[in-house]
Amino acid sequence: MTAEMFPKEKTIDLRKKHIGPSCKVFFSHDPIKIVRAKGQYMYDENGVRYLDCINNVAHVGHSHPMVVKAGAEQMELLNTNSRFLHDNLVQYAQRLQATLPEKLSVCYFVNSGYVHANDLALRLAWEYTGHKDVITLDNAYHGHVSSLINISPYKFHQLANAEQSKSVHVALSPDLYRGNYRQDHPDPATAYADDVNNLIQKAHEKGHKVGAFIAESLQSCGGQVIPPAGYFQKVAQHVHQAGGLFIADEVQVGFGRVGTHFWAFQLQGEDFVPDIVTMGKPIGNGHPMSCVVTTREVAEAFKNSGMEYFNTFGGNPVSCAIGLAVLDVIEKEDLQGNALRVGGYLMRLLEQQKEKHPLVGDIRGRGLFVGAELVRDRVKLTPATAEAQDIIYKLKEQHILLSADGPHRNVLKFKPPMCFSEEDADMVFVSCCLESSRNHILLSLVHYSKCL
Repeated sequence: MTAEMFPKEKTIDLRKKHIGPSCKVFFSHDPIKIVRAKGQYMYDENGVRYLDCINNVAHVGHSHPMVVKAGAEQMELLNTNSRFLHDNLVQYAQRLQATLPEKLSVCYFVNSGYVHANDLALRLAWEYTGHKDVITLDNAYHGHVSSLINISPYKFHQLANAEQSKSVHVALSPDLYRGNYRQDHPDPATAYADDVNNLIQKAHEKGHKVGAFIAESLQSCGGQVIPPAGYFQKVAQHVHQAGGLFIADEVQVGFGRVGTHFWAFQLQGEDFVPDIVTMGKPIGNGHPMSCVVTTREVAEAFKNSGMEYFNTFGGNPVSCAIGLAVLDVIEKEDLQGNALRVGGYLMRLLEQQKEKHPLVGDIRGRGLFVGAELVRDRVKLTPATAEAQDIIYKLKEQHILLSADGPHRNVLKFKPPMCFSEEDADMVFVSCCLESSRNHILLSLVHYSKCL
């Protein structure tokens, strides 16, 4: 049986007929039909190769042989739920814990890319604190189930006539480029943390109590936002004083992607340790699994609620075998070191473009988590949304897959598989002509290709 059963047009027709219309595809004007992938490359039905700069789920590379072998071999032996004893479960929990601060010692394995993890994290916080209110960041995205849409401004702002839950409080995104407190501010970490504290005080005045503060360690859908050093420590202090817990969402940026550290929350310094960490997406290299890690104290409070926690597929032997293989590959191939080296190289290439082209307003990132914010005016910071979309489609025509995000959809996002190389970074910087409604801008996005 071949990888392609139907012509592309037939696949599109069947998708329109049988798949929900709210389930979108990349490049909707001309979607790509992918039939196989290897490493950082994806291939369409005609064998055309695309460089994947989008897919942080295929963390160690698409179809990595060690990961595929681990899953297949365990599937031949056994796959069952975690109510039976199995060494894969405890071995994997032990390996994960070894990457984290000592007090984060208890794991809950769940399935799906991340939503079950973030939903469970809220339950843990609510049970431990007895408080129901949650503080989240503006433009945050934490998942698609009801409890998470409520704490995801990136999503609930899109809903017609939607009212924000009275138990959810939205803090300023700690954005040093276009946020309320920018790089010229003497202490942006304190200023942004004070905003969180103000929300806590306002909630108390209304008789509410905060159970949790949740934040992506680096905001992804919010536009590749890097919080200022010390921000999390100051926020945690306010939240703890209010009786709440700090939840760090590592779903997008964990497992060595930031280069200098295995977890992005560690960028804030050794003196900061969240109460709960959630992880998913890259954890299984495309296999649906995720995890919540917390302290013994929080876990015991959850147990004392009297309700058993069980997830049918969470922590099954196949998932744990795959998770172990992903950790092995990260270590064996030094992918965290590669993220640091190649990410630094990519940032330097982008900085060169910023020096040449006023369209490039800001370059920010850590490791292989990089954003380039496009603006029409560097003083007014007018978002160059249309130009960002033009660039994405022109790169697609050159077989390079990139996406744009942020509240204005003007931030080019680089979050490729961790095997991404300097040669791949060079390939991205092809010369393509970008024609806007106002002027013609030559944006060197790859230096050895001709303008389209």
